[in-house]
Amino acid sequence: MSASGIYRLFFRLLNSLFVLPAFRIGLGRIVSNPVTGRVMVLILKGRKTGRTRYTPVGYATIGERIYCYRGERSQGAWYLNLLAEPHIEVMLPERRIRGHAEEVSDDDEKFAALRQILKNGGLSGFIYGFNPWTVEERVFRERMRGVAVIRIDPEDPLT
Repeated sequence: MSASGIYRLFFRLLNSLFVLPAFRIGLGRIVSNPVTGRVMVLILKGRKTGRTRYTPVGYATIGERIYCYRGERSQGAWYLNLLAEPHIEVMLPERRIRGHAEEVSDDDEKFAALRQILKNGGLSGFIYGFNPWTVEERVFRERMRGVAVIRIDPEDPLT
C-alpha cells in the first residue's frame, strides 16, 4: 500500500472511530480545536444510494459563510455527492445548520478561503509542504491551483 493509501486509511479510521462519534454526542468542540484543526461534519445524501453520508472536513468561516476544500489528490466521493445535491446539513462544533453548497469560482475568494482553512488546520495545515501563515501568495496559488473550494451559505446567519 502506498503512503497516500496508508494516510487515507488512517484518517478514515480516525474519522469513523473517533471524530464522528464525538460530534454525535456533542463533543465537537473537543475534536475541533487549534491543535488538531477546525473540523466540521458534512451530512450528505449519497448520489448513487441515496443513503445519508457523514464526512468530517477542515473548514473556515469568513463572514457568514463556511468554506471547506477537496484536496487535489483526494478521490472526493463526498464532493461528488455535494455537487449532485447541494442542499446539505453541517455539524459545526457548537451546532447544526442547513445550507446551500457550491464550488467557488472566483480565484481571490477561493485562495483567501483556502489559506484560512489551512491556517485553521492546526498541524495538518502544513501537509502541503509550506507554512500557510507565511508562504508567498504566488507560491501558494501555484501549489494549490488544482484544489476545489466549497462555499456553504447557511440558511440562517451564523452567530
